[in-house]
Amino acid sequence: MDKQLATAQSMLVALRTKRISAQELLAWHLERIACYNPELNAIVTFNGEQAHQRAIAADVAIAKGVLLGPLHGLPVTIKDCIEVVGLPTTAGVPQRAQAISTTTAPVAQSVLDAGAVLLGKTNLPPYATDWQTSNPLFGRTNNPWDRTRTPGGSTGGGAAALAAGLTPLEFGSDLGGSLPIPPAFCGVYGHRPSETAVPRSGHIPGSPLENSAIVMNVMGPLARSAIDLDLALSIIAEPVVGEDVAWRLMFPPVRHATLADFRIAVLPQVPWLPVDGEIIAALDDLTARLRRLGAHVEEVQPERFDLRQHHEAYSMLLSVIAFAHLDDDERAHLVELLQQSTDPFAYAQIAGVNATVSQFIGMHGLRGRYRALFREFFRNFDVLLAPVTITPAFPHISDQIPVLKRTLQVNGAEVPYMYLPIYAGVAAYSGLPATAFPWGQTRGGLPIGLQAIGPYLEDRMTIAFASMLEREFGGFTPPPDYPYPQRLAMVAS
Repeated sequence: MDKQLATAQSMLVALRTKRISAQELLAWHLERIACYNPELNAIVTFNGEQAHQRAIAADVAIAKGVLLGPLHGLPVTIKDCIEVVGLPTTAGVPQRAQAISTTTAPVAQSVLDAGAVLLGKTNLPPYATDWQTSNPLFGRTNNPWDRTRTPGGSTGGGAAALAAGLTPLEFGSDLGGSLPIPPAFCGVYGHRPSETAVPRSGHIPGSPLENSAIVMNVMGPLARSAIDLDLALSIIAEPVVGEDVAWRLMFPPVRHATLADFRIAVLPQVPWLPVDGEIIAALDDLTARLRRLGAHVEEVQPERFDLRQHHEAYSMLLSVIAFAHLDDDERAHLVELLQQSTDPFAYAQIAGVNATVSQFIGMHGLRGRYRALFREFFRNFDVLLAPVTITPAFPHISDQIPVLKRTLQVNGAEVPYMYLPIYAGVAAYSGLPATAFPWGQTRGGLPIGLQAIGPYLEDRMTIAFASMLEREFGGFTPPPDYPYPQRLAMVAS
């Protein structure tokens, strides 16, 4: 193992074999946070007293030969829109600055019950609704690969903290690309679970109870290794409260044991959607290597699938969900802004903002047809490869520029900012699992991320695919300015 890379799994082995104590591991992370977090602004709420108490309890237990759970003594972070009792859950907005949670989200409870030591909460954009991480309460989070650039959003604080070695495991959320895009920008791994694999309550915005009308939103893990994603998913995946009296979640086994046996589809490019040339080159490099290993690789998509029509449908439903809380005046103002937007899909967003009940039900019917297309497609293919998004990490954009008026430079051309989630939406719209993984760097030294999308509820397959790539070709590389502590790397290796 790369001595600069200490995975969560390797830290857990070191804890169980007493090569390191939970208190030592916590202290090393706190030292690193004190050194680097001020310039990154990744972790914004700290849980110091409780973290120390849990680390002590972990050490007392291990001395008695008792493990507190699969995350025994491991420091972790959680995104600041996931509720943890006794801690603020601000969702990045000033009006929630003093909002102390009185409940704990099932995901967070599962992590704590597994014996983890919660370091604190990570930064996000207001209400988790942007692809960069900045808010009026805590300010901007910087990318450890280039602090003039964004770590992505909305799980940007967690991705930056992971890449810089401030935490070994992060738990975030996703509605419009928030789990794959930050890992792609920061060079780490992220997994968007199948829509019903992980309980989704206890999220702000959201509800302390499950709401079946709110679709496409998920919670999931980020890590520095695909094997850590698998561990984290095994801890948080379970039926929702109420269904657990009869239902059990059992992911099917991975279809193949080697990369050579995989049947791999590659999503075809479309002329209307510019993608950075170095991302396309990385995808080409990956497919060439897979072919050399003997895998079946084919550029293909589901029958009758059209990316433009797909994103139109995704944008409509996403707008219904994201803007359901607006009153009539706010809704009218948003429509006015959308009418002035440079986004060619603004009309679809307007349709979502103004949707009637019958139209909302119709959107679910259309979504069901796309889900059926993918069910059929994945009978013949195991994973679908695609870019995560259209550009590597981009320079910070002022919060004063409305999201709908922002643009990006891709291959020298100006494109709408709202193009960012189009590839992430392929999995999100149909509730499919998708694993984002690092695959090289640009000439300027920025990480490039790709994604493997899989069949519904076959989450372990996309994670296993990323893990096989990691073993065969390598994975996470630390940012140059954030080398991992040598003593910890030696203990954990």
